[in-house]
Amino acid sequence: MPSKSSARLAALTVAAVCSAASTVVLTSPAHADVVRVHDIQGTTRTSPYAGKQVTDVTGIVTGVRTYGSSRGFWIQDPEADADPATSEGVFVFTGSTPKGVAVGDLVKVSGTVSEFVPGGTASGNQAVTEITKPVTTVVSSGNAVPAAVTLDADSVPDAYVPDGDRTADGSVGGLTLEPSAYALDLYESLEGMNVQVADARVVGATDPFTELWVTVKPQEHDSRRGGTVYGSYAAQNSGRIQIQSLGAAADFPVANVGDTLAGTTAGPLDYNQFGGYTLVAGRLGTLESAGLERETTRRQQPGELAVATYNVENLDPSDTSFDAHASAIVNNLKSPDIVSLEEIQDNNGAVKDGTVAADRTVQKLIDAIVAAGGPAYDWRSIDPVDLADGGEPGGNIRQVFLFNPQRVSFTDRAGGDATTAAGVTEVRGKAALTLSPGRIDPANAAWANSRKPLAGEFVFRGRTVIVVANHFNSKGGDQSLTSQFQPPARNSETQRHAQATVVNTFVKDVLAVQRNADVVVLGDINDFEFSGTAQILEGDGELWSAIKSLPRKERYSYVYQGNAQTLDQILVSPSVRRGCDFEYDSVHINAEFNDQISDHDPQVLRFHP
Repeated sequence: MPSKSSARLAALTVAAVCSAASTVVLTSPAHADVVRVHDIQGTTRTSPYAGKQVTDVTGIVTGVRTYGSSRGFWIQDPEADADPATSEGVFVFTGSTPKGVAVGDLVKVSGTVSEFVPGGTASGNQAVTEITKPVTTVVSSGNAVPAAVTLDADSVPDAYVPDGDRTADGSVGGLTLEPSAYALDLYESLEGMNVQVADARVVGATDPFTELWVTVKPQEHDSRRGGTVYGSYAAQNSGRIQIQSLGAAADFPVANVGDTLAGTTAGPLDYNQFGGYTLVAGRLGTLESAGLERETTRRQQPGELAVATYNVENLDPSDTSFDAHASAIVNNLKSPDIVSLEEIQDNNGAVKDGTVAADRTVQKLIDAIVAAGGPAYDWRSIDPVDLADGGEPGGNIRQVFLFNPQRVSFTDRAGGDATTAAGVTEVRGKAALTLSPGRIDPANAAWANSRKPLAGEFVFRGRTVIVVANHFNSKGGDQSLTSQFQPPARNSETQRHAQATVVNTFVKDVLAVQRNADVVVLGDINDFEFSGTAQILEGDGELWSAIKSLPRKERYSYVYQGNAQTLDQILVSPSVRRGCDFEYDSVHINAEFNDQISDHDPQVLRFHP
């Protein structure tokens, strides 16, 4: 899938261009008069004053944001009402660097109340109540900032969010907030207010945009390495919250999963496009390292076949990460016999000039592996049609098989290309591919603008193993867990379901010819082991996702918004699973670290064919 960095930069560009168009003004019968902040915020997610002018709204400045496309400051009324559903804080949007205000100023603000949707209304994100076009008067300075509300395991509900109003397309926007019942209702009732977390464990490493994720519920679905595991659609992990900073980027802590922000981290509670509710810290806790180390799997035994999948994140010859990837394959994965690589780009990366060959990219990695002390891998792949397989424009990403010719052999059957479908035939009573390497049903609409599966036939100690390398459609375009629509729509899975159906049908064809065939289907499935995609892939027992052999605390290959989750999978046919004579390892070398060379952790399966 595209890296968070590339997607994020594109989204920031769009947000900068379209920020004005993303302000939603709602008509309301509310009387435009002098009001308090809690009157503006109201008891739902949208303000009863939206679209109205307000005059002399009083509050103390709790934070000033001088960067990005959403510049302004937060104010909080020091005299709270008795209703826990109404926030006492609100963001004042100035558009440019705020001048003449500082934290601790008591101010009066006049302006227009608006509901701003980060990312635009099409994103499905919730709206942020703001005062726009402000006229601000400083009444006094040096006032005490209102005490921060503590977010912890006692105050944040386990239930995440109520189901939306079916008469409003599932929106929760008009529902009365229940902050004692739902985590997102609690966060919304604190929107714009000064909040704090204490001794919070990091569950999402610092990224290039100087943000990280912590949990205020240390025991909530905790992994053995300090993360928070996302194990079902019904368990969203309500203790997760994003941390950003009002200070200089250079001062932001560089953290890995399992580290702790010791002491107090405090600031206004915001909502943004990339993660929802966010504590924008004016005060950051002290980083305490947990000393998390990259994992190393064991080396396969002579009679074991080791098969791995590894998304190397848009690798092309201009990258500087070849040596690091090579070291990971040799030292952390212990040189698997077969490695399915995803996101290998063509020889000039994201240049749209018709280049589709990737031999330079692959050879550069193989050479680096040899230099790192690994085997001289051979490789097989099929070049895609230019610009037909999605991913970074011009990059022409594809799957590639690396294999150690000292341990396994590849059965070549000519004729495979970008548009010709590989089939299954019978050779001396055994299932065989008509093309090897070959693509599975590449003309099927399921693969539109997406990577086509690569099938190959290998022989290990006289036993044929059919391997299918995949990179399914990404989750781009899905509504977020913090969406105003609940439950959030997962529109991207429609294509993955179709892709899973095609691959499962192919495996059915193999097993129809040879019931005990060894089949391994692996890659970046871009969906969870409990998802509908995985269920369709598994079918009626044709395949089984081997990551489910691990304890729940260890089932993850990717960390997104503080949720450790499974996107990369290795599925096996009944002959591989039947004797339980296999071992699975999700090798955590990337996803939990701030200095990752890919956003995915590789997976390794060892078994006796």
